[in-house]
Amino acid sequence: MTVAAFMDLALYDPAFGYYARASRRSGRAGDFFTSVDVGALFGELLAVQIAEMAAIVSDLAAKDAENQTRNAEVLSSAVNIFDLVEAGAGDGRLSADILHAIRLRHPDVYDRTRLHLVEASAAARGAQRATLGETGTRLVTSTPELPSSFEGVLVANELLDAMPVHQVVMREDGLREMYVRGAPRECEKSRPDETLVLREGPLSTPALADYMTRLNVRLEPGWRVEINLRAVEWVRDAARRLRRGFIVLIDYGHEARELFSVTHAAGTLATFTRHTTRSAGSSAAPAPWLVDPGEQDITAHVDFTSVRAAAEDEGCLTLGFLDQTYFLLGLAAPNLADVTNLADVPNLKKRLALKTLIMPGGLGSTMKVLILGKGVGTPALRGCSFRTRAT
Repeated sequence: MTVAAFMDLALYDPAFGYYARASRRSGRAGDFFTSVDVGALFGELLAVQIAEMAAIVSDLAAKDAENQTRNAEVLSSAVNIFDLVEAGAGDGRLSADILHAIRLRHPDVYDRTRLHLVEASAAARGAQRATLGETGTRLVTSTPELPSSFEGVLVANELLDAMPVHQVVMREDGLREMYVRGAPRECEKSRPDETLVLREGPLSTPALADYMTRLNVRLEPGWRVEINLRAVEWVRDAARRLRRGFIVLIDYGHEARELFSVTHAAGTLATFTRHTTRSAGSSAAPAPWLVDPGEQDITAHVDFTSVRAAAEDEGCLTLGFLDQTYFLLGLAAPNLADVTNLADVPNLKKRLALKTLIMPGGLGSTMKVLILGKGVGTPALRGCSFRTRAT
């Protein structure tokens, strides 16, 4: 089977998939650490950006309605609906943090917010009501699929990196694809705990070669890379469903010229288990992500160039692409005193949380933020006010 098919089973199979069998996998008791695990501050800062976006969408909707009718009831309806969609929502912790902050600082936005949680895991969906608590009154839908149509903001935090990827390797005669197959008997005797190995074969779909051709990236013989067809399809579909508003994608990855370079010539597929990461192996050493399928996270870096291009093909505009450090500093500045000096942040707990979220070398520079807009023009957003830079 392709590596993408293997990942799909290992991560999302309803019976034994890693994500399907638990409501939460991150945090101190989990296998990896996300910005949400730092505390409520991440959601509070995102709420600043979402509230600004909600005002932009509301103003545009009101202008459209005013041009079409003078009916007061129609005008009121146009500005009283705001869809907040979180994809890959897990048990709903991020949305709960966002909604708590919006209710406190922007009650008008809170009152007209319709929350849609998108999550593949039935176990995680089952925990969402309890996690949301009193903000659960805003929840309209909780399903594995995006709403068919919505107007507002779509947020996806560390979703694309967990989508199944194809792995290909460049040879002298062109691209070859890696497949997951059962180990030969002699391998089973020498390594009884490993039953799966990688083998080369022809490409499973011409879409893989087309993907690399569109990027105009040159791979040297021996380079092994991952191609995330699912992420491109997902963002294209999301952009089609968004009538007007914003898409905020937060994940770790790179522009294509960096991702498909000698720096990552061994590929980026890796596992996370008990906060320990192990990178992809070579043909001489079986990849660690083949071991214990369903018991560990599997992830790969995101190609933001292709993701952005897919969204733009569907009518979106790129409003910003930057490190999480600069994104959060732009949002924090009006709320946490002088964030150019962390010592000036008055609350110790928030000061430590902000440091974790923005420090270079950690979440701050590892995580990238891609902000897309559709039908909203090119507004100057707070999240892009500090500095627009992706390292």
